[in-house]
Amino acid sequence: MINVGLAGTWHVHFNGYANQIKNDPKCRITALWDPDEAAGREAAERFSCEYVKDYDEFLARNDVDAVSVCTSTNLHKEIIIKAAQAGKHIFTEKVLCFTEKEALDVAQEVKKSGVKFCISFPWRSRSDFQWVKSAVDSGLIGEVNYCRMRNAHNGASSGWLPATFYDRETCGGGAMMDLGAHSMYLLNWIMGEPVKAASAFTNVMVQSVEDNAVTIITYKNGGIGVSETAFVAENNPFELELVGSKGTILSGGFLDKTAYNTGDGWVFPKLPSALPSPLEMWTDGIENGTPIPYGIDDAVALSKIMELAYSNII
Repeated sequence: MINVGLAGTWHVHFNGYANQIKNDPKCRITALWDPDEAAGREAAERFSCEYVKDYDEFLARNDVDAVSVCTSTNLHKEIIIKAAQAGKHIFTEKVLCFTEKEALDVAQEVKKSGVKFCISFPWRSRSDFQWVKSAVDSGLIGEVNYCRMRNAHNGASSGWLPATFYDRETCGGGAMMDLGAHSMYLLNWIMGEPVKAASAFTNVMVQSVEDNAVTIITYKNGGIGVSETAFVAENNPFELELVGSKGTILSGGFLDKTAYNTGDGWVFPKLPSALPSPLEMWTDGIENGTPIPYGIDDAVALSKIMELAYSNII
């Protein structure tokens, strides 16, 4: 049995992760810490665990083997480093840190500790992206030179995203830092090492952080990537466009299908089964030693591309 402590309730996905842990027969929620005592006590009551006011005391508990980190992003470095130094396995929401240097500091402690680490990259587990990655690696469309991903929602325009997600100090940014992270880690996975980036960020409904955003990235192999996102997009489906020297892959769009064309017309491939969720992979890694594909190096790579995106805004 894995005794899991919940570190922070700030993130919008906190309840989802906590419920997933609660319903995992391998796990038991034993304690909860949050810098906001009122929020922490309320969540601890809902998940039938003890609230611990002091984070160091929380980590020192013998009944906390692992921590699920859902604090605001600006706290990640200190929170995760302390967890690693205490020998606690770590699951965290993305983004890891605002800068590559901070992320590398975290990575150093995680690697030194030997704990099981997982960052939540759920789109990499999806069946469509499992097929896309396999197709690219097999050379189906040749040498990839362009990849565009759009992932946007109406969190601001419809008013369901919490106001805390518009706080630059705690979030580090807006739509690109949050929702755009999915496109960014997928672009890293498919396109490889980024070199430079330039972003166009605007404020449609939110003034404190960008709510409408595009980042263009160049890669070592000469390819170009485009990450598009927004908090003000109504009825706007996810889209992937991937172009190579031998053909094109499209996914999502209004048909919500995956297809490729290498010269003989559009083909709709049979997609593989989805992989387990990142949190399932984390608990399986702790319990059974199975590989966790969304590790600390992937987390550092996401922080690196985000820093590039926010360093050159037009």
